[in-house]
Amino acid sequence: MKILITGANGQVGHALTQRLASLGEVIALDRQGAGLSKPEGLVAVLDAHRPDWIINAAAYTAVDKAESEHDLANEINAKAPGVMAAWAEKHGARLVHYSTDYVFDGQLDRPYREDDATAPLNVYGATKLAGEQAILATKAQAWVFRTTWVFATHGANFLKTMLRLGQERDALSVVNDQIGAPTSASWIAEVTARLIEAENTPATGVYHLAAAGSTHWQGYAQFVLSEAQRLGVSLKVNPEQVAGIPSSAYPTPAQRPMNSRLNSDALMGALGLSAPDWRTDVAQVTAELVGQAKSSSKGV
Repeated sequence: MKILITGANGQVGHALTQRLASLGEVIALDRQGAGLSKPEGLVAVLDAHRPDWIINAAAYTAVDKAESEHDLANEINAKAPGVMAAWAEKHGARLVHYSTDYVFDGQLDRPYREDDATAPLNVYGATKLAGEQAILATKAQAWVFRTTWVFATHGANFLKTMLRLGQERDALSVVNDQIGAPTSASWIAEVTARLIEAENTPATGVYHLAAAGSTHWQGYAQFVLSEAQRLGVSLKVNPEQVAGIPSSAYPTPAQRPMNSRLNSDALMGALGLSAPDWRTDVAQVTAELVGQAKSSSKGV
């Protein structure tokens, strides 16, 4: 079995490259190597490798920058997935594509289900929704996994930023009116592997893939710092000293949804899995990062 992964340098792509290596021949390409910004280049890459599975972890993810770079975000987030799906349909390949909670406006007072109405608030969300629609417009065997608040030891993310700032700054203020579930790239990769391994794959279509439970960004930051403190990290800001602020106090070019919770029951049921509580993987990744820092400081 030949598996082609795009976006291999990203958080999810890196985790996928590691997890899927045991399932077959893995071709791991970064966004540029896959030619996502030029459809004709992408087709040439697919023709050259002729994968059985296309795992599209590449995306334009600069949410605020997308407000002024609509065309580039649209090429990568909307047009490229459609090209992949069309190729998969023509050649009998299977496609897994990752989308986002940003396809919703965040106004519901419960976790979003797959059949809830979409209404993106920003360009990034709109282009990701267009990518979903482009895939579903084909007859390809394709699964779209919407996920949220992704983190990992690899790449840049909120967890790593809070761990660093907690050691550098005397005070921290973090938004406390946006809620979601921090979801690890390793869990996303594990669920993807289970899909590929499944004897009877779930029906194609859109599924939600997120950790269990929920928190706000302030609570997330406080948990990361409490874990770091427990592991002996010297902090300038104690977890309880992280102040909560409303989103209005931290304006950004792109509006964010206030509710990013996703109901993953459909996918978990289809694959016979149980989603881990968000704290489990956050604690594990925090411990790994602290361990790496200690090893580095010792010159190991």
